[in-house]
Amino acid sequence: MKKISGLWFSGLSTMVIVFVSLVSQAQTGTVVDEVVAVVGSKPVLLSDIENQYLQYRAQGGIRGSAKETKCHIMESSLFSKLLLNQAELDSVEVTDKQVDGELERRIRYYIQQIGSKEKLEEYFKKPLHEIKEELRGVISDQMKVEMTQQKITKDIKITPSEVRNFFNELPIDSIPLVNTEYIIGQIIRKPKVGLAEEIEVKEKLRTLRKRIMNGESFSTLAVLYSEDPGSAAKGGEVGLFGRGELYPEYEAAAFKLKPGEISDIVKSKAGYHIIQLIERRGDFINTRHILLMPKVSPFELAKASKELDSVYTLLQKGSLSFEEAVQKISDDPNKINGGLMINPQSQNNRWDPEQLDPKVLYAVDKLEPGQFSKPMIYKSDDDKDAYRILYLKERTKPHRANIKDDYDRLQNWALDKKKSEALREWVGRKLAETYIRISAEYKECVYQQEWIKYSQK
Repeated sequence: MKKISGLWFSGLSTMVIVFVSLVSQAQTGTVVDEVVAVVGSKPVLLSDIENQYLQYRAQGGIRGSAKETKCHIMESSLFSKLLLNQAELDSVEVTDKQVDGELERRIRYYIQQIGSKEKLEEYFKKPLHEIKEELRGVISDQMKVEMTQQKITKDIKITPSEVRNFFNELPIDSIPLVNTEYIIGQIIRKPKVGLAEEIEVKEKLRTLRKRIMNGESFSTLAVLYSEDPGSAAKGGEVGLFGRGELYPEYEAAAFKLKPGEISDIVKSKAGYHIIQLIERRGDFINTRHILLMPKVSPFELAKASKELDSVYTLLQKGSLSFEEAVQKISDDPNKINGGLMINPQSQNNRWDPEQLDPKVLYAVDKLEPGQFSKPMIYKSDDDKDAYRILYLKERTKPHRANIKDDYDRLQNWALDKKKSEALREWVGRKLAETYIRISAEYKECVYQQEWIKYSQK
């Protein structure tokens, strides 16, 4: 339901737009800039248009002529600036904590897309903290835009009759095709790290710390022994980070250090560290560390496998239900959701095949709804070995959307359409009371809204 020229866009699409801009800058260098439009007090830069166009072209996303595509991008930019201008008039504010949280979420998304933190830095030819600084202001503005958009549409509801009318008014050949979707549950068993393994790791770190205190190089020992693949090759150097960007325990210890000073052993979600402060710049610190991670013993790993083998047998016999197994046995953090896997893109429990881990897809594609996979080893979110049983709750067949099977989806589409209409009406009202100036080149565009009518000469 989204298109370049549409006025309705989600948090995910704005996330992509930021990445598009960064990618284009990395690929093409600096775009010669000029102001091509002004909305209220907010300028639209030529680089805003060109960077997005270059990336759409690189991805094969161009539909129609270059001029048409740039016109669509321009209207989207004008709409965004109108919302941002309104946010300023309404004194919409976002806190540093909100911006930092969203910044970290998006950085994780970009790293996932490109492969690693190091690849991201290499691609943009700058350290992560500089990438973050470039993004911070952009994200703050986008959050204000989204808050203003939500304020305009917050009271809009959709009734069942409106959903039916929306569906009935769709031309037959315009009814969307719904791909195969899976609803998958999982029962997880995470082997516990034994006390002996934790003691062993701490003893190794105490020995390394003593060697450093006796004059050996922290950097050299980090290269030789640290289990953090991202920093070990750089002598354990993590880079410049601000508050709230590191593991809380790591951060608390690091901010107490003086330059050159070495911490005691610090435990975090990643494992055990010793930390050295390299430098501090206000609320930013650059540190190096040696990370050691306690390993799960073969005995604990075999124990977890055996436990799930027993669960699998009970499930197959029908003497234990999936729901009971989730509540009694599973170490899945999503057990509060009944053990169903949550799709991070849609925030629901439905998965398209291309969204699934290939190993998961391979396992569930051989199952019939209601069946279970045998226990299989996998890497958990914290990169530790664990076992899980997969449960195929539902598999839909490709079909044209219909009221019976896709009511929730149609309801969301109908609601999005109603919100888009409300936003267009709001834009129509605001244009008459907002200063608009568009350069001659973009006055030739065909827009959905009357931007040209209200543009100053």
